[in-house]
Amino acid sequence: MARGSGIGKTLALLVLVVILILGGMLWFDYLGIINAKKLFAPVYGLFGMQIQTSVSNADADPSLAANLDEDRLAKRLEALNIYAEELAKREKDIAAKEAENTQIAQKLEETRLALEEREKTFNNEVKKYDDRNVNIEQNAKNLNSMRPADAVEILNAMEDQDVIDTLRKVEEMAAAAGKMSQVSNWLSMMPPDRVAALQRKMTSKPVSIQ
Repeated sequence: MARGSGIGKTLALLVLVVILILGGMLWFDYLGIINAKKLFAPVYGLFGMQIQTSVSNADADPSLAANLDEDRLAKRLEALNIYAEELAKREKDIAAKEAENTQIAQKLEETRLALEEREKTFNNEVKKYDDRNVNIEQNAKNLNSMRPADAVEILNAMEDQDVIDTLRKVEEMAAAAGKMSQVSNWLSMMPPDRVAALQRKMTSKPVSIQ
């Protein structure tokens, strides 16, 4: 007797669980949480309720779906075109900057070469000046060691500027040694017109005489 009563309770509980499950599914389907409309279509019919179906406009109208695809494609193409324009502008800016840098580099190179040429010219002039000074000093020493007549003969054969530089060097060397210079003695033995020309040029102190 007790055994039959327990089986009955179990069956009742199972039926209750099934009812609860079906009722929950029905409620969730009604709320749109799950899709069990086909399963409960007879139940909806008993209560006079219309089955809700979610059909998109795209599903109902294939041409609309095609238009949506075309719109998406057009937007993507537009975005790609904008990106391509930005890339082209960047490339143009980079090319302009590179051209500007190249021009600056060329100017710097030209300036460097010009400075090197000026330095080379200056060094050559300094070397020429140093070599001339060495030669003038050596000539002054040689003339001081000669007889006055021989020294005057050599001076008469020299250019005016060379004579002037040599006489100045002789006076400089004599002053440094604390001795009398031979310049006045040599000038007294030279032609008066040559002496006058030399003294005039020595007074004006030219840098060079052609």
